Amino acid sequence: MKIIPLGPHVVIRRLEAEEKTSGGIFLPDAAQQKPQQGRVLSVGDGRILPDGKRAAPQVQEGDRVLFSSYAGTEVQFNQEDVLILDESEILAVLS
Repeated sequence: MKIIPLGPHVVIRRLEAEEKTSGGIFLPDAAQQKPQQGRVLSVGDGRILPDGKRAAPQVQEGDRVLFSSYAGTEVQFNQEDVLILDESEILAVLS
C-alpha cells in the first residue's frame, strides 16, 4: 500500500537525527532536534492554476529536500512516521 498525496502535497520521510555532535559528544534522544531534511516518497499532481491547468511539481520521488521544523502534518503509515506537506513548504532540494 502506498500514500498518494492530492494536488500540491508531498509525502516525505524525515532523515535520521544526528546522534553525535561535530566534537564527538553523543546526544540523548531528548536533546536531539527534529531533522529538517527528508526524502520525497510520493508527489501529488501539482497545484491548480487560475486557468484550470495544473502546474507540474518541482520535486520528484527520491529527492532530498530541506523544510522548516514545524512544516506539514506527521502521520504514521505502515509503522513508519511520514510527513505530508504542501510543496510550497519545501525550502530547497539538496543535490
